[in-house]
Amino acid sequence: MTDSTRPPDGTPEQRRSNALIVAQALEFLYPAALRAAAAVGVADHLANGPRTPAELAAATGTDEQSLHRVLRLLATRGLFEQDDAGRFGLTADGDALRTEAQVSARAAVLMLTDPTMWRPAGEMTRCLTDGGSAFDAVFGTDFFTHFARDARTAAVFHTGMASMSDAENGPIAQSWNFPENATVVDVGGGHGGLLRQVLATGAALRGILHDQGHVLAGHALATPVPGGADPAGRWQTTEGDFFHSVPAGDVLMLKRILHDWDDHQCTTILRNCRAALAPGGHVLVIDAVVPDGDTPHQAKTLDLMMMASLTGRERTEADFSHLLATAGLRLDRVVPTPAVLSIVVATASDTPAS
Repeated sequence: MTDSTRPPDGTPEQRRSNALIVAQALEFLYPAALRAAAAVGVADHLANGPRTPAELAAATGTDEQSLHRVLRLLATRGLFEQDDAGRFGLTADGDALRTEAQVSARAAVLMLTDPTMWRPAGEMTRCLTDGGSAFDAVFGTDFFTHFARDARTAAVFHTGMASMSDAENGPIAQSWNFPENATVVDVGGGHGGLLRQVLATGAALRGILHDQGHVLAGHALATPVPGGADPAGRWQTTEGDFFHSVPAGDVLMLKRILHDWDDHQCTTILRNCRAALAPGGHVLVIDAVVPDGDTPHQAKTLDLMMMASLTGRERTEADFSHLLATAGLRLDRVVPTPAVLSIVVATASDTPAS
């Protein structure tokens, strides 16, 4: 079809493409609304049943009309529902927005939509034109230096990561058979949510939680997992920096660690793990593994967050194989889990680190 014969308002296919792309460009307003609802804690006031926007506004100290408009959008995604009387209720899908939910996602929402994540994502064009992270240009320093200077932001990050991990730690721990009597080291393990679940799978397992001191202060290792083996007397915490060294063990776990860092930095971490690994031991890299092709996967979304705010990235199986080889490790297999993350199982190779 030539320009002279093209309909002035485009073909149906062209109009459909236009409408689709405009709708997708507006999608940023949904996580903005989700953050707003999480920030004022509106879901906490719906645990006992539906309430009117006026009642919720009074309970949360917010503007009634504005709160109604936010909840109306969130209801289109099934987190809330509005009845014929105009009251909003919390659905089963929205329950995790409550602070006291069994597996609450509220802190995770506040972390993922925090300005430290939100603002660099809005400047993603910088990544394309300049290369590297947009974080430095937005905040005047790199991600982890900023966190070290800002206690509030650091608390949001660590609490949010724990919240994000709570739902996945149990299924991940049960997806791999930990050797009996093994010493399991959770490298950069934060509050120890994963190690706690691992220790619950076997009464003879011992655990070491390795992280910085201010992070270890919030650990939860002493709390037994309902129905699991009692962790009493089987764990310890060790303060340190995985860029310098890590504790020795039979199984060394790196959960959501390597995706924060570039290949050179990851090689340093992995070499330290290789040096600390007991004979016959395993390194478990627990990260999202990017699938080939156009298959939708959260790893492809997380990868852009890494690009905008950090120096790292999500990796394919081939990427992990190459990365491990540079540290004297060999990729044995990739174990899927019910969570977004997979377990990349590695052992010491006979080839020296390159």
